[in-house]
Amino acid sequence: MKKFWKWTNRIAKNEETQEQNPERTLFLNGTIADESWFDDDITPQIFKDELMSGSGDITVWINSPGGDCVAAAQIYNMLMDYKGNVTVKIDGIAASAASVIAMAGNKVLMSPVSMLMIHNPMTVAMGNTAEMQKAIEMLSEVKESIMNAYEIKTGMSRAKISHLMDAETWMNANKAVELGFADGILAREEPMEEQPANALMYSEAQVVNSLMDRLAEKCHIAPKTEHKTKAEDLFSRLDLIKNWR
Repeated sequence: MKKFWKWTNRIAKNEETQEQNPERTLFLNGTIADESWFDDDITPQIFKDELMSGSGDITVWINSPGGDCVAAAQIYNMLMDYKGNVTVKIDGIAASAASVIAMAGNKVLMSPVSMLMIHNPMTVAMGNTAEMQKAIEMLSEVKESIMNAYEIKTGMSRAKISHLMDAETWMNANKAVELGFADGILAREEPMEEQPANALMYSEAQVVNSLMDRLAEKCHIAPKTEHKTKAEDLFSRLDLIKNWR
């Protein structure tokens, strides 16, 4: 199975305590499990081993349209069981199964331009009426389990969550925060440096001079020397003019 996750590790310094702490980041990009984790004991164990191989807080970046609900449920459970704090950051989209994983965060932050989507689970089934009925009952139970994750995070009633799933609800960052699916909106970690007042002023002469200097350098032409006159010489010339009159 193609891995849809990636880990990065670094040491972060706490500015207040000056302590060196491990900082772990998990990236979940693309479809959650192209092949289902159902009856797959190897891939979930690989993910769990990598998750538990370190300690400290974790940041989870999510940009996924969704995928296998079984894999999403297992990842959700693993993150919920992790001892450190889990901060989820949605920088693109967290839809369908990916939105379930996002609910495992102690804190869920969304980019101002990101989206979160919840809907009813889907499957493909074939067979007689009895087998179709089993598929319907299975989807109903899957929906109930997914609602558990949304309910724990938002505190919303199951009836309202069910209605939002039935309608396939898309939420921008502000709406997700309003409904409780997210806790805040991502902002710049460092403020932009204040630009000087004339930082964006356009000088035509400066542009032309710069272009002429480049052309002279390329054509091996000696640059034009700039004659500068001292202030004392200017005052002397001014006195000569006054005396001449």
